[in-house]
Amino acid sequence: MLAVVIPARNEAARIQGVVRSALKVPADLVIPVLNGCTDMTQELVRRINDPRVRPVHFREPLGLDVPRIAGARAALEAGAKGVLFVDGDLSGPHIQGRLIILAAQIRRHGFDLALSDCYAGTPVPSRNSLARQVYLHRVALNEALRRADLGAAIPSHGPIAVSRRLLEMIPLSSLGVPPLMQAHAVRAGAKVGVGVCIPHQELGSTKRHREHRERVAETIIGDCLQAQAVAGGRPGDRQGHMGYHPERRFDLVGLEPPEGGGDGDETGEWED
Repeated sequence: MLAVVIPARNEAARIQGVVRSALKVPADLVIPVLNGCTDMTQELVRRINDPRVRPVHFREPLGLDVPRIAGARAALEAGAKGVLFVDGDLSGPHIQGRLIILAAQIRRHGFDLALSDCYAGTPVPSRNSLARQVYLHRVALNEALRRADLGAAIPSHGPIAVSRRLLEMIPLSSLGVPPLMQAHAVRAGAKVGVGVCIPHQELGSTKRHREHRERVAETIIGDCLQAQAVAGGRPGDRQGHMGYHPERRFDLVGLEPPEGGGDGDETGEWED
């Protein structure tokens, strides 16, 4: 069984298109995680007359990435063998095809974590920009994980696919800090790789205001630093890069925030 998890907060303009794309993957189960919506998103999901669509509702916003935890838990309970995660605003014309490719990485090629490379075919961000800092921290994380072959690909950007095996191997709370999930996956010996290339401009994501983009960037930088600490067997340290991290409501999904450890290995030693 393949499940598609779609975190969505106030995505009335796009949610039906994203759900219908997911149904054509084809998916056995589509789980929109309606995350503190105050617009018509919930009603528009309800109008999609397909028994495979089983939304999960939260009255209060869960914050960035935490909806993945709720969706993954619902998928596991339903018996899913693989889970695709795609944000509720991704409406690019090629998204459906990319989801099919990601699903194949889990179903046929044995991947546990299949990432999107969203820098494919695009220039590296210019010097002295916040975008460049994000890029460099992503690359630094993969180098710390001894996976320089992944380039700047991390689970924070673009759709991803994961296996049930991975979800049962790593702390579920780490899905709420996506680079931390990647660190746990690599350290656990999971099969991690780039599953598909989707240049950022092809994602079709909603245009956001500058303050939001800056806070997301700060969140991702902090997430990468926290995950990089895990790669060295140290407690997670965001070095002051908070962004939206304080608004992540792990309590609403019944979990403690991940501290950056959780695998019982504090030595920082790696097997070659």
